Amino acid sequence: MPAPQARNGGGSVGVEIKESTVSDAEFQQMKRFVRDYLAASVESEDDGGRMRWYPWHSAEYRFNHILNVVDLAVEIAEREGADTDAVRVAALFHDISKLEADQEVHAEEGARVAREYLNSHGEFPASFIEQVCQIVADHSYQGPLADVSLETRSLVEADILDKVGANGTALMLLRMGYESRTHMDAAEMVERVLERGRDAANRVESDTAETIVHKRLKRVRWFREWLESEVTEMDHAGDLDRESSD
Repeated sequence: MPAPQARNGGGSVGVEIKESTVSDAEFQQMKRFVRDYLAASVESEDDGGRMRWYPWHSAEYRFNHILNVVDLAVEIAEREGADTDAVRVAALFHDISKLEADQEVHAEEGARVAREYLNSHGEFPASFIEQVCQIVADHSYQGPLADVSLETRSLVEADILDKVGANGTALMLLRMGYESRTHMDAAEMVERVLERGRDAANRVESDTAETIVHKRLKRVRWFREWLESEVTEMDHAGDLDRESSD
């Protein structure tokens, strides 16, 4: 969050606090809208929705992911000096179209929905609406994060970080059940989370995101070590495969 600006007046020194563009009540209303929009996206499809055979493609998971990203994005924005209001609202809308649009265009569709909502609810400044929608539209950018605005970077980094750490591990282990894997495959699945974490560490730019990703990677490494120390076959399965190929 930008530092408060000092000002002189009446012989005393005070601080000028920037008033939030979005009130808590308005943000809560936005949250309800996003939650209901996601639920309606699933209900409108006869087959249960696009890719709904994994639980993390459900409206419930998607909304939880969005809330996680909001918290992470605000944390990064505050520490890095970005506009937290714009980042918070953009994070809330960033995946609103994920369940109804193709992956390649869900960011642009999300920006469209955000624009329609912000233009029809409240009296938000046009510049604020434009900024929020630009952040949402750009959050799927795959190029260097040094090329985007500080606000967009905060959202992109948060989106990446939510899939790393304990949460990413839990989701990957949940996936094992849907792929009919045994617990002895857990080390392989956890390694995928570590790979994702290492990729995230290489991509994020801010000091705040780097700190978070390394903390989350450490948690995943601990979990893998605990698994390997408790499940015998997990240690030796790779050795047996190598012996059989010799």
